[in-house]
Amino acid sequence: MRNALQPGVISGARFVDPVVLARIGNLELVARSVVDGFINGMHRSPYFGASVDFAEHRGYTPGDDIRRVDWKLFARTDRFYVKEYEADSNANFAVLLDVSKSMGFGSGGITKLEYAQLVAGCLTYLVHRQRDRVGLVTFDDDIVEHVPPSAKHMETVLHVLDRATPSKPGSLRRPLHTLAEHFGRRGVLVLISDLYEDPQDVFDAVSLLRSRGHDLVVFHVLDPAEIDFPYDEASAFEDLESGEQIPVVPEALKEKYRELVRAHVDALTTKCSELRIDYALLNTAAPLDHALFNYLSMRERMSRVR
Repeated sequence: MRNALQPGVISGARFVDPVVLARIGNLELVARSVVDGFINGMHRSPYFGASVDFAEHRGYTPGDDIRRVDWKLFARTDRFYVKEYEADSNANFAVLLDVSKSMGFGSGGITKLEYAQLVAGCLTYLVHRQRDRVGLVTFDDDIVEHVPPSAKHMETVLHVLDRATPSKPGSLRRPLHTLAEHFGRRGVLVLISDLYEDPQDVFDAVSLLRSRGHDLVVFHVLDPAEIDFPYDEASAFEDLESGEQIPVVPEALKEKYRELVRAHVDALTTKCSELRIDYALLNTAAPLDHALFNYLSMRERMSRVR
């Protein structure tokens, strides 16, 4: 498995089971392999959120995407120049990662937090490749760790991601409102959470960040068991946030539970749409390229409405 994930060798990283990726234990290797495999496997040029407003040319340097070389200028000058756009330089990007106790749940070999760590690592690496500033915030009911966006913080982000553990109950409002004061410069903020709160509370928590002009992407991470409720035998279910145990007869609750989940997702979708926030539900059984594709699609839509 280790050889199959070496950069330049893997061509189908996007099809690798997240459970397998989580067991590798090297977040940097996983992020680099998945992102490179994802980009190489796309049939069209990926959209990384750059503005369509051309700014200037700069000399080509090894590692630049050759799809951005101005071939007409090359024909005139016999030199390689790369097109730069307004949003290419100094863009701020940060992942806001929920590390509350409920994120420690997993029914299929990977927890929600482990999946979120992989998603965050891949997204950060993807953005870092574009030479944008990257940052990270981990939080539960308060800010746990804060890595400000910087072009030099990629390794720090991966280190903080790797040591994140779910230990306390969570709440969105307090940490996100605190962060609204820290992020002075507008940027792209990606919230990754299981959103175990009332949709109106989620709305209240993220609205201040949105009102400050930030582009927000919300990834709602759920385990397959939380979506489908596949249980059959009566047993006690524990609330991971409070520790309370509740006796449940699944057959009597299953359909009602699924209806509540659908209603919760629909409400979040509506609330985010009202605030012009992009929202996507991520199933931890899904390949990581789903999150990457969703992010790139969202960035393209955001740029079109600016």
